[in-house]
Amino acid sequence: MASVFLYHVVGDLTVGKPEMVEFYETETVESAIRAIGESTECGIPVWRKRSTPNLPGFVENSEMRQQRFVGILNSLDIVAFLAKSECLQEDKAMKIPVSEVVSPDNTLLKQVDPGTRLIDALEMMKQGVRRLLVPKSVVWRGMSKRFSILYNGKWLKNSENSSSSSGLAADSTNRPTTSMTSSRDKFCCLSREDVIRFLIGVLGALAPLPLTSISTLGIINQNYNFIEASLPAIEATRRPPCDPSAIAVLEQTENEQQFKIIGEISASKLWKCDYLASAWALANLYAGQFVMGVEDNMSSRSFSDFLQTSFPGGEQNGTTKAKKFSSRSIGFNPTSPTRLSIGRSMYRGRSAPLTCKTSSSLAAVMAQMLSHRATHVWVTEADSDDVLVGVVGYGEILTAVTKQPSAFVPSNRSYEGFSNENQS
Repeated sequence: MASVFLYHVVGDLTVGKPEMVEFYETETVESAIRAIGESTECGIPVWRKRSTPNLPGFVENSEMRQQRFVGILNSLDIVAFLAKSECLQEDKAMKIPVSEVVSPDNTLLKQVDPGTRLIDALEMMKQGVRRLLVPKSVVWRGMSKRFSILYNGKWLKNSENSSSSSGLAADSTNRPTTSMTSSRDKFCCLSREDVIRFLIGVLGALAPLPLTSISTLGIINQNYNFIEASLPAIEATRRPPCDPSAIAVLEQTENEQQFKIIGEISASKLWKCDYLASAWALANLYAGQFVMGVEDNMSSRSFSDFLQTSFPGGEQNGTTKAKKFSSRSIGFNPTSPTRLSIGRSMYRGRSAPLTCKTSSSLAAVMAQMLSHRATHVWVTEADSDDVLVGVVGYGEILTAVTKQPSAFVPSNRSYEGFSNENQS
């Protein structure tokens, strides 16, 4: 484990972070779409309103604030919600409160002190915490944990033991003191993306991990959600929740022994899309069509006509319109394929999944994720561009940088392609 995690604290990562504005569960889906577009990790924390607001002298403690946290709402949640036929029957679907959309889980966020050691914060995130709520400090004045950080070349002790020291006052002009002044009820939200961005800046301290392949580190996650390209895209929303919030769209190779990835249905891809058009496509198209962005040879319906039929390709309950559905409206840059099964070379732009190889280094994968603002990278075989092996997300990266070197798997570890046995 790199000593940089012991010498830094959470407060070091919050410099320049804006103050968090709480998004309440009573807000509308339309408001959530705007907020998600400005968020990190394609999602926003959702809160309940305070039961005793603006009372004189009332101070909300961390436990009360934790109970008000509902969960994290992402773009895939909203698109899946809007794709439901019962939602589309309602003309004011965009005005529905997000309390009907978000999945409650208040373990996804945890409030921590700015002086919390970075290694402790990483352990929290490895256990499933996706956001850290950190008080905004007016003046940075040291740590709350005993010997939590080597700051300005000196170990800082716990304030309880050092505040009575006569030498503290004399030394306070040369280094931070052991207390902290915070703006009441002002917080910033630290995401896993912020942590990865910090790690990119200290790659030298992590050596030799950054140049080690992800297969050697043993962090390729083979337990991912997937859907076959021939199935209705709406089936992706019925997969169990996972991290990252992504479903791979697969089709069999010619020998039918392996599966190749042709796209994905994920919060990352839908982050800044046209949500109504995406919902229509999710409910009306096959998974392969959804990720390819079909335009040609396709008669489509407007969003309001969705009630007539919701099964991909179905026209039995309604009429079709001459207007073509444009996949560009949901953030894709298609190549207008005319059949479902098609080579990878036909995929272009944002419709293509973000991939790396088993031989890719940890630093390269981290750089990919940050440059594309993605929550994950799909991993393919070293000698193939599309035969899927697994996925690497934030959790896997945090595991890699905090594990002991002796825990690494041998560099010659082999990964088998996706087999029929994995489907069961």
